[in-house]
Amino acid sequence: MRYDQRQADKLDETMLELLLPTSAVESLGQWLADSQRGQRYANGSGPHTIPYAPSTWVAVTPWPTTFADRAAADSASVSRAEVVAAVRAAEQSESWAEAFVATQVWGYGVTGYGPYRTRQVLAQPSAEAVLTEAVSLLVDEGAVAAYEVLHTLDGLGPAFLTKFLYFAGQALSDVKGPRPLILDSVLAGVLRRHATKVGRAVGYEWSEAVAKWIWRDSGWSSHRYDVYLRWMYAANERLAAASIDWPTTPDVLELALFSAVWDPE
Repeated sequence: MRYDQRQADKLDETMLELLLPTSAVESLGQWLADSQRGQRYANGSGPHTIPYAPSTWVAVTPWPTTFADRAAADSASVSRAEVVAAVRAAEQSESWAEAFVATQVWGYGVTGYGPYRTRQVLAQPSAEAVLTEAVSLLVDEGAVAAYEVLHTLDGLGPAFLTKFLYFAGQALSDVKGPRPLILDSVLAGVLRRHATKVGRAVGYEWSEAVAKWIWRDSGWSSHRYDVYLRWMYAANERLAAASIDWPTTPDVLELALFSAVWDPE
């Protein structure tokens, strides 16, 4: 099939009009109210914790000063709130490479190839400059401009560059426009299924094929990231307006969708 950008734009517009069905609001509200699942995030996603193996990161520098001693710990965990604190500490020492490492440790968790890939990114001569420029653009121009710059680093795909952007956006006192959110293949999959469904609802027989194209598993453009942010923020406003005590921070919605709380199908 030959894809038409006009169809993609129409599908995006439909998604932004048909944000979340009542069933989604109900599912997300039940998750948030459940003491065993989402209730801990009622005030934000800060408690969301990921395990990692400090000793496997021994060759990666610079190491976040607030993280576990790699020589002494085989297992540890780090929460989103702790990553934000590490990024703020790195900002004070003017080391965005250190901040980047903190975000990648959280992002990869116990995945064995995480340290290698992080080292490969930081080994590029331009890495520190690109990270610094991205943060500057985040403050002055916004998340989409920062996304474009980070995308120039070899080996740093959108799923992990948006993790850096997300935590930088949480740590900085002020950024231009909406604060960044994480976008990965799981979240893209949710929006792919949702786009297909809302497209069919308005008679777009081509919605599934176009949704597979624009919400593929990787390689999203900065435009696609912009659409993602607009949809997430609008959907979060829809939830905050419902009678479910939903928090105002859209990263809780990102966490809930990643956790398969709602499946559009």
